[in-house]
This record gives sequence, structure tokens and C-alpha cells, in this order.
Amino acid sequence: MGEAVGLFPYNNGFSKVHYETNHMIIEQKNEEEDSWFEEEIDVDLKWSFALNRVLHKGTSEYQDIALLDTKHFGKVLVIDGKMQSAEVDEFIYHECLIHPPLLCHPNPKSVFIMGGGEGSAAREALRHKSIEKVVMCDIDQEVVDFCKKHLTANHEAFRNMKLDLVINDAKAELEERNEKFDIIVGDLADPVEGGPCYQLYTKSFYENILKPKLNNNGIFVTQAGPAGVFSHKEVFSSIYNTIKQVFKYVRAYTAHVPSFADTWGWVIASDQPLRIEAGKMDKKIAERIDGELLYLNGASFVSSTILNKTVAKTLKNETHVYAEDNARFIHGQGVAYRI
Repeated sequence: MGEAVGLFPYNNGFSKVHYETNHMIIEQKNEEEDSWFEEEIDVDLKWSFALNRVLHKGTSEYQDIALLDTKHFGKVLVIDGKMQSAEVDEFIYHECLIHPPLLCHPNPKSVFIMGGGEGSAAREALRHKSIEKVVMCDIDQEVVDFCKKHLTANHEAFRNMKLDLVINDAKAELEERNEKFDIIVGDLADPVEGGPCYQLYTKSFYENILKPKLNNNGIFVTQAGPAGVFSHKEVFSSIYNTIKQVFKYVRAYTAHVPSFADTWGWVIASDQPLRIEAGKMDKKIAERIDGELLYLNGASFVSSTILNKTVAKTLKNETHVYAEDNARFIHGQGVAYRI
């Protein structure tokens, strides 16, 4: 990973150290000034918070990567200017992504994770006692190496013998594999213009490549972007509607993730009924999972599937379907670090 560095004089006598990659800028005026991370959520809305320091940054073949030590959220992983996870609350996102499909499945043994380079999705899947194999397929070797080195919470998961770590395009990997899986997980970046993941959100991919790789009672789940009252039309409703064209049973669910400054969405789908009952889910959590979950229980998951009136109405009336030539992209790809 490399970066360009230049030194420019300020009129006030200070120097500005300027680091620049395709998506990220770091500016340093003096050591006493507060440090802030800034992410553009919309054209007229930005989300920022104080930093202790930038722990590491660089550029891989595919993406810009940074690890920030923040005052409020602990260590934060940022890829292409978008926050991916924060140390203090990533358990909300990853518990909601992984455990519902595994708990809805009668006896999950195999999981294929598209993306997930930081290792947290694999970590949660490996907590299930029935799991025999987790394939984590991420396209970016440098992101995976970066996370293996810096995200200490996932060191054990990366060393687990049940984990098959593959560096490849997830679409190509699924096409090439002869085996099928009980669970397929989409832990991918949002479908942004020019991003590496857009093709993995299309109807043709779900229908022709992903679904044939599920076992008969298999379940697919994907992160589905921001799902707040003001943000759910960006990608959440389109992802939901696209998956509805392919699978017989589809449920959307949401949870608030503080470090994302929004409600987040997931979509779970199968051709078999998805039985979601709080009491039975609590029993499965106690029997199947090593350790205690921090966020999810049966009641909270059932409640997460009950969407507010505004979001539910949009999902019901959504007509947009992701195709190779029919995109809908989220806002907020610019970012600045001011130090």
C-alpha cells in the first residue's frame, strides 16, 4: 500500500503535511489542533467525530484503507472513505448479519461469506457449534492482511481451522466451486458507482450464480445499506425488491448502529419458510452458540423485522430491480481527515 506525501508552507508559519489517495485526504496543521474524521452522508450532510490519531492508512489495488483511533468509537476501519465498522459497536452489525440465518436454518454446517475481509462475520459464524466449514472470499488481499494484523478481536477467527480464506472475486469463486452451502452471506460494500461490489447485488447474480449454490433448505442474507426514514430509498428498498424477484420467502430487518449514524438494514431470503419465533430463537441461541451474544435475542430479532410505516410502505411499493445497466447508488463517497 502506498501514498503520495507533500509538504506545503502555511502563511501562519505552520506547515501542512498533505497525504492524498483517491478517496482520502489527511491534512496536518499543528499538533495542538483537534483531529476529526469526516464522512459525507449526503450532499448537504456530514458525519464527523474526534480522533486520537490515524493508526494506519494506505491504498491497495482496489481500495483506500485506514484504521483510525477515535475518541468515541475506539478503533474504526474505513475503506474508500466509508466507515466499515467501529470497535465499540461492530457487534450489532455482525450479530444481525450472521446469527438470524444460522438460527433460522435447522442444522447449518457450511457458510460462504462474500467479502467480510475484516473477519468479524467469520468470527460470529464460527461461534455456532454445528459449523464445519466457513469460506470467506474477499477480493482484496491487502485489506485482509491489514485486518489480520490490526483488528485484534478477530485474531482467533483467522487462526480457526474451520476457516477457508480465499482471495478472489466472490462471483468467480461461486461459479468455480462445485460444492453448495447451507448459508451464503453478503458482507459487501454498498453498491456504489465504480465500486467492486455492484455486480453482486444484481438480479442476474442472485438468480443464476448465488441461488444455485445454496442447498435445498439454504438461506441467503445480505447487508442492505442504510434503512432510516430518510435514507432507506437509497439502496435498502431496491436490494429488498431485487431479492424478492428471486426467492420465495424474503424478510427485511433493521437495527440502529450508532457509529453509522443511522438505522441499518439486512435482507434474509430462502425458498423455505423462515420461522421467526422469539422463544424458539432464544432456545437455539442457548443451545447452538458458544458464548453470550451482546445484542441479539429472540425478542429483539422479531421486533427488528417490524418496520415503521414509512419504510414498510416504500418496500411494498418499490419497483426498482438491480441489473447491470439499472443502478441506484447511495450518497456520501467523499471524505476528509483534518488533523
